[in-house]
Parts: sequence; C-alpha cells; structure tokens
Amino acid sequence: HISDARPSAEAGYAEHLSTRGDNVAQVAQFLYENHRGQFDKVVAKMSERVPGVSQVEARPTEDGRLVLRFQDGSFKDPFISRYVSDGTIKMFAYLVLLYDPKPHPLLAVEEPENQLYPELLYELLEEFRDYARRGGQVFVSTHSPDFLNGAMLDEIYWLVKENGFTTVRRASDSELLRNLIQEGDIPGALWKQG
Repeated sequence: HISDARPSAEAGYAEHLSTRGDNVAQVAQFLYENHRGQFDKVVAKMSERVPGVSQVEARPTEDGRLVLRFQDGSFKDPFISRYVSDGTIKMFAYLVLLYDPKPHPLLAVEEPENQLYPELLYELLEEFRDYARRGGQVFVSTHSPDFLNGAMLDEIYWLVKENGFTTVRRASDSELLRNLIQEGDIPGALWKQG
C-alpha cells in the first residue's frame, strides 16, 4: 500500500518487507548494511526504471525516525519519500521485495500495474520471473493487458465461474490460444479481444 510505504517510520530492524510495505525504509537500511550487493542491484534497477533517480538511502532523523531519500541527479538535495511519485515508491518497494536475499516460498501480488507506467510492466514481470527462478513461487493477479503481454502462455491462468463454482483454466491447455500465439498474437491483445 503506497500510503503505508510513503511516510517516515520508527527507526528499527526489519529483514523482510511487510505485507503492507510500511517498513520499506527499515528493509532498505538492512539491505544496505548487511547485503550491500543486493542493495546496489536495487538502486541500479531504480536508476534504469525511474529516470533521474541516482541514489536511494534510508536516513535516520533526530527524532528517531527513518526516512527514505531519493536523489535525482538534476537536483542538489534529495527528495524524501513523501514528495516522490506513487510509482517511484511502488517500484522501489517491489525491488526491495524482489531482491530479498532469502526469497519467500510464495509471493502473492495483486494488480502490480497500479501506479506504474505500462512500459515498466514487462520489466517487472521479468523481475517476478527471476524471483521464481531463485526459489520463490510467484502468484500475480492482474487486469493489465500490458502486463499479460510479457507473460508466456504456460504462465497464464484464469478463473471461470460456472454453476456457483470457480474453475482454474490454464492458457497453454487451449489449442486455440497456442495456435494464435504461434502465429504471432500476444496474450494481452487476445484477452482484450475476448
């Protein structure tokens, strides 16, 4: 939740991002201090995805709080998380989650497309795929054809409600979909066509 991740938080210790993302500053600080390579990957990916972001830091304040600061190369002073876009905060939180040194066995993400530019969704899907390769299963629910366009047919499932029951369908089980993809169609476009 962007509103939970945006404000400063009590200084403290957190190794993993919470379900609400309200401890993103603590986890960023943990990564910086204990897994610098992972933290550097997060910042490098942020620089690629969000133009201008050159550095991110979790800075303690005098009153015992921890605030995220985003350095934009165009400005002398960094912006605190309260003043950056929702998409910037969300992308940073996703990257902190996805570069966790100990992946969760199951990662469930609802509508990752919210607050993100459509151009970023394919790269985010690749990050989810890499996370799964490192040992965590990833379940994503989406309403975004752009996100779906980056998925392979065997990664796509949908739910159908029939006679009061919900059935899970696998896209790769459909001969029609397999043939359409083989002919060059893309999943998101097919979904929009019904």
